[in-house]
Amino acid sequence: MMNANYTNKQSAEVLTQALPYIQKYYGKIVVVKYGGNAMINEDLKQQVMGDVVLLHLIGVKVVLVHGGGPEISDLLDKMGKKSEFVNGLRVTDKETADIVQMVLAGKVNKSLVNLLQIKGGNAIGLSGIDGHMIESKAKDPKLGYVGEITKINIEPVNDLLEKGYIPVISTVGCDMEGNVYNINADTAAAYIAGALNAENLISMTDISGILMDKDDPESIVPVIDIEEARELTKQGVISGGMIPKVECCIEAIFHGVRKVVILDGRVPHAILLEILTNEGAGTMVVNKK
Repeated sequence: MMNANYTNKQSAEVLTQALPYIQKYYGKIVVVKYGGNAMINEDLKQQVMGDVVLLHLIGVKVVLVHGGGPEISDLLDKMGKKSEFVNGLRVTDKETADIVQMVLAGKVNKSLVNLLQIKGGNAIGLSGIDGHMIESKAKDPKLGYVGEITKINIEPVNDLLEKGYIPVISTVGCDMEGNVYNINADTAAAYIAGALNAENLISMTDISGILMDKDDPESIVPVIDIEEARELTKQGVISGGMIPKVECCIEAIFHGVRKVVILDGRVPHAILLEILTNEGAGTMVVNKK
């Protein structure tokens, strides 16, 4: 019995310590770009959705922006279509664009909405096509229907937030001719967070954050300025798939997001650590100017 009471006291203490962070983020918008291992691993998926609902219930306005690359690749494989990538972007012909729309706006989006509902949240799924939220054009003819964002119409998201919903957004875009485009989820999250003037953009990834030595997880850079990030990119310290992530972080800051975090999605309850403690589990990108 004493052990149980002690545990309850510990729980109460934890909640008390979280109070200043709850007050800081109450009523503020936090955009979470959800993908990577946290999306594939079922235990982590359950935790992330639970964390999103917890934040929602304590008054944080959470917007979930998701990709679904592995699900798309899996269906393409089953159909006998080979996935081809150029600089991390999926070459997307018309048939593949239809599959992207089906997987992202259909299966993945609705499964996340369903899971949030089961966890006690109140979620509604949107795609970038709804309300022409993500207007796009072809990024490069060689990539086919890979989109470059031309405009964000954020009203549908604001309407849902005002009514107390968690918007869950799949990253497909469209143009005025009705073409559908595959949009990079990091890029879409940056533009959406900027349009919402979000307090925080959390980009979940499969590594610890920005590392000074890519082979040493302990060499993480906890906070980095935009100019420092650009310099590390020139030096090759930031390389490969981390380059577009960092570029999207910088884009978000220039669009008005106050703080951007590249978060290690493999860490249990990483979102709660970031929002409700001073610990965090990744790299914060800031503009010191």
